[in-house]
Amino acid sequence: MFQYSNENYDGVNFSSQDLRYGELVSCTFNRCHFSNGALEEIMTKNCRFIECKFQGASLNGSIHTESAFENCNFSQANLFVSKFDNCKMTGSDFSSSNMDGITILKGDWSYTNLRHARLTRQDLRGIRFYEADLSEANLEKTDLRECDFTRAILSKAKLQGADIRGAKMDGIDFKAFALKGVRMDREQSVLLSLSYGAKVD
Repeated sequence: MFQYSNENYDGVNFSSQDLRYGELVSCTFNRCHFSNGALEEIMTKNCRFIECKFQGASLNGSIHTESAFENCNFSQANLFVSKFDNCKMTGSDFSSSNMDGITILKGDWSYTNLRHARLTRQDLRGIRFYEADLSEANLEKTDLRECDFTRAILSKAKLQGADIRGAKMDGIDFKAFALKGVRMDREQSVLLSLSYGAKVD
């Protein structure tokens, strides 16, 4: 096990390094490569990753606390039972990544690519998904209360049994996904009616 604190890395290739069980505190990584790397059970705290590549990396059981992953690429990465606690993930790409058993607490996931993501039965309360792409994502029986879905894409997303009460749904195309079994509040019901052309007094 290793620990790095207050280090800065620019354009470094970590792809071939064994970073398992390590701890990174207040480090900054700018355009670094972790593709296909071994990062199982790594811990990050107050770190910042800018335009880094994690394609195909193994992040199983990793824990990230108040770290930022801005415009990072996690395509085909393994995030099995990983944990992101109050992290900033804006603009990151999670296409074809394994997110089974992931834990997401609060945080900003705006502009992320979460197409086809499997996030069933999760507690995702209060997360910001502003303009995120959740096309065909599986959110069945997921707690989405107080989330910010402003202008998010939910085309063909599965939401049966989900709870969206208190969530911001401005700019959402309610006709793009099935609403059967979704728990909504009155304000969302009005937005739904307006999307179908109703006149609400």
